[in-house]
Amino acid sequence: MDRIFGIGIVGCGLVGRKRSNALSPGGRLVASADIDLNRAKTLAEGSDAKVFSDWQELIDIPEVDIVVVATLHDSLAKITLAAVKAGKHVLVEKPAARSASELKPVIAAVKQSAVKVHVGFNHRYHPALQKAKEIVDSGGLGELMFIRARYGHGGRIGYDKEWRANPSLSGGGVLIDQGPHLIDLSRWFLGDFTAIQGFAHTYYWDMPVDDNGFMILKTEKQQVAFLHASCTEWKNMFSMEIYGRDGKLDISGLGGSYGVERLIHFRMLPEMGPPESKTWEFPMGDNSWAVELEEFYEDIRRDRTPEAGLNDAYEVLKVVQTIYKESGYDHST
Repeated sequence: MDRIFGIGIVGCGLVGRKRSNALSPGGRLVASADIDLNRAKTLAEGSDAKVFSDWQELIDIPEVDIVVVATLHDSLAKITLAAVKAGKHVLVEKPAARSASELKPVIAAVKQSAVKVHVGFNHRYHPALQKAKEIVDSGGLGELMFIRARYGHGGRIGYDKEWRANPSLSGGGVLIDQGPHLIDLSRWFLGDFTAIQGFAHTYYWDMPVDDNGFMILKTEKQQVAFLHASCTEWKNMFSMEIYGRDGKLDISGLGGSYGVERLIHFRMLPEMGPPESKTWEFPMGDNSWAVELEEFYEDIRRDRTPEAGLNDAYEVLKVVQTIYKESGYDHST
């Protein structure tokens, strides 16, 4: 029988609850921690998990094998580093830190330890994107040329007063909030980016962080990712188009308010003209959180390096920092 891991969740808000709901069958909640003790208690309801208001107490208990860090951005790296030093495996939510430099000591500590650290780039685990990766890796698009992607959410009253609008807590605006998913997915398909251009700006919200981020990222082979992250979209949306010499993939929706998750494969014909197309729809609930966790459990069981790891987060944050610097935003920590 596969080992069942003891899970401790730090940060019991929306994302912490999503992680808690996706633990089984490989994990069991044994502890929860939040500065608001009532939130930790709510997360632990129906279980015998211990609850704490101090995350350090959670890390110190031997029953915890894996620490899930689902806090605000300002404490992601700090808690991850402490957990690694305590010999715990860690799943830390993206972006894993407020800056690439903040992540460096965490990376150094992991190299000196035997623990695994996975970064929560859960969009890789959506079924449409998993299928897209399968098609690309099998050569179904031929040589890739470029990616065009947009990710945005609608506003809500008071958005500019929330923690994401406070650079000391968030490290920036939408570019470091939704942007990391776009950057990570593009790296997943195209590889490392050697040239970074972009612009971040605050168009609408009265806040000191950006509400739109625009990126043109190039690989050594001149493949381009043309990306736009926005919190002035007014209607939640996700769109990613992957272009190859032999066809195109069109991915849209993430379920829920983002619309039905859909993948269309347009296959170029030898005579060109209108392409053949095949469509997949995934109307089920979002299972990416569970799929991602199960892969991490297997990483630990098999002693393999997590595919979405700290180096991926570091490369993403380098892109974000470069664009913030070019755009005149100083969110240095």
